[in-house]
Amino acid sequence: MRLCSIASGSSGNCIYAGSDATHILIDAGISGKRIESALAELELCGRDIDGILITHEHADHIQGLGVLARKYQIPIYCTEGTRNAILSDSRVGKIEENLFQTISEDEKFILKDLVIHPIRISHDAAQPVAYRVGYGKQHIAVMTDLGVYDDYIVESLKGVDALILEANHDVNMLQVGPYPYYLKQRILGKKGHLSNEASGRLLCEILHDDIQAIMLGHLSKENNIPELAYESVRMEITMADIPYNGSDFPLYVAARSEMSQIINVK
Repeated sequence: MRLCSIASGSSGNCIYAGSDATHILIDAGISGKRIESALAELELCGRDIDGILITHEHADHIQGLGVLARKYQIPIYCTEGTRNAILSDSRVGKIEENLFQTISEDEKFILKDLVIHPIRISHDAAQPVAYRVGYGKQHIAVMTDLGVYDDYIVESLKGVDALILEANHDVNMLQVGPYPYYLKQRILGKKGHLSNEASGRLLCEILHDDIQAIMLGHLSKENNIPELAYESVRMEITMADIPYNGSDFPLYVAARSEMSQIINVK
């Protein structure tokens, strides 16, 4: 199974995951042209994509959805609330309603040889979800755009082999930065985004001996720095009362507008 971040951040999000036989995108928040260029680097094309899984309807997650779906007739998987929000958003253009496959939180579904588990998350969107994807005994997850985590989230992520996890902001940078007060409160709130420290604390609860890769994603351009996110998360793990250090696992930071390395899950 392969996992790759095509783009990750407030300006656009798109993740590739797949097996030899099945290829999916999680979100399509950059231009269709950029997505197709990235797929070419993965030796794929739009016709190879078996489904686009949408987490929620914010523009940085659906910007290229209409173009791709129309051009290649790709099925779109999302919750009913997200579907309705997308259909009412004129920015994505007209999308045939029959392309939408409605899913529900905590109800697994099969896409060829992949088993997909939508996970409830707390974010200021209509009906947002994260995704855990299984292929045989291999499991990956993409968990971004959530203001808080709880025991349910921890349980949903246990045993994953590879994970893309939000580390959106440094709290101090956000508090002293240029954002207006209401936006700072939104980001810091329960339906906002995970900070570097919160991301590290969540990892402390799900780390296990066999985890193969962790990638920090959805970093804020204004309120975070890749090196700061990396070191903050490592420090949270190292300082925690757990049998691991921050250097015990491959830890990466997804770039905002460049493809990440390909994670090959074994």
